[in-house]
Amino acid sequence: MSIFEYNGSALVAMVGKNCFAIASDRRLGVNLQTIATDFQKIYKIHDRLYLGLSGLGTDAQTLYQRLVFRHKLYQLREERDMKPETFASLVSAILYEKRFGPYFCQPVIAGLSDEDKPFICTMDSIGAKELAKDFVVAGTASESLYGACEAMFKPDLEPEELFEVVSQALLSSVDRDCLSGWGGHVYVVTPTEVTERILKGRMD
Repeated sequence: MSIFEYNGSALVAMVGKNCFAIASDRRLGVNLQTIATDFQKIYKIHDRLYLGLSGLGTDAQTLYQRLVFRHKLYQLREERDMKPETFASLVSAILYEKRFGPYFCQPVIAGLSDEDKPFICTMDSIGAKELAKDFVVAGTASESLYGACEAMFKPDLEPEELFEVVSQALLSSVDRDCLSGWGGHVYVVTPTEVTERILKGRMD
């Protein structure tokens, strides 16, 4: 089994009309044994920028702490929040620094620019960026997530519709992957508000 599949995870970010959604499952496991059913995989960097980390749970937490530290330094120096594109470059640089002994993580970055334009991006464990205009996925359930998102995504979805689409895609995908599941955690971010919801899924 790959070290990336050790804890199991499912992550998806999707763009809407001047908004974005980022969602993850809630399971933390060791191979097929479930350890926790409320594990956090999506982290807030600031009000308009969120980071999802799939892969090895311990590396995800270490990487998140390093990124928060770097973002706080940036805020102190620049007196403003980091733009999503800038943050993506920072994550990429930190991962590439460790390319000979990488963090076993696949990050998903989602944010709103100053013009309220959604930005989403994912990368591999050594920081090779993959930008997208519609959705990005990561984790052990990524294959079934690709199919579900491909089938359900429509451009310019309103926040409520976007929540519905991303939730259905996540729930139907984790049912097809035995290493992720136990409900979902969804954030829908618009220029004015952030909606956080917990989804109940199959509990097996």
